[in-house]
Amino acid sequence: MSDDAISQDIPATPDIRIVLVGTQHPGNIGAAARAMKTMGLSQLVLVAPEKAPDRDTEAMAAGADDLVAAAPVHATLADAVADCALVLGCTARNRRVQLEQLDPREAAVRALAFAGQGPVALVFGRERTGLDNNELQLCHAAVHIPSDPAFSSLNLAAAVQVLSYEVRMQVLGVGTPAPAAAVIAREGLAQHAELEGFFAQLGEALEQIDFHKGRTPDSAMRKLRRLYLRAGLDSAEVRLLRGVLADTQRMAMLAGRGKIP
Repeated sequence: MSDDAISQDIPATPDIRIVLVGTQHPGNIGAAARAMKTMGLSQLVLVAPEKAPDRDTEAMAAGADDLVAAAPVHATLADAVADCALVLGCTARNRRVQLEQLDPREAAVRALAFAGQGPVALVFGRERTGLDNNELQLCHAAVHIPSDPAFSSLNLAAAVQVLSYEVRMQVLGVGTPAPAAAVIAREGLAQHAELEGFFAQLGEALEQIDFHKGRTPDSAMRKLRRLYLRAGLDSAEVRLLRGVLADTQRMAMLAGRGKIP
């Protein structure tokens, strides 16, 4: 079968965006756009790039400059993924923020499963330092490309190419996913901004009831975030939990005023 015949049967492009955070070299933005476009992805999002796209960007895009021109620019990662149903952060394996680890194929399967429920973000960090821990906290899971430990550093565009290729293979129905990736996305999943609002209120409520007893809240909040993210909450469930928290906060406030026996 010819390549033309294959291309005519390709399903619609999934709602998957490539998010580049803090890109340091404008040429890498263009190279990443080219990597995406060769694999049929078209949604590029930039978060606080150190330098705006320039001639190097256009040169490295090599025909994918339309993706760069259409790319929205956000001040923070939270803003860029606020409407997403799933956020996957590409990172090295050993990080303080403990997230579920997916390989690129597992990530592609997970992304396609959730893309029907809302936008999915594949997030890539800075060329030298990657995503920081606060940014990783915003991700549902981490994606690790198993490169050779003796020479493990991947160029940003190369990493984007690997993930884009795996997404492409899943769109085409090629390859067998690992069982760990077989997650079914439920309808009505909460958007990222809804979850972050819940986590902020949860943190406030735990402080109000003195849950941490003087200990740093970071460890407990990381574990609670992982627990709730694994649950795959829908919007109604988030509203229910926030209602419970609101009553908890109200009772804590009354207790502090001595109005509860």
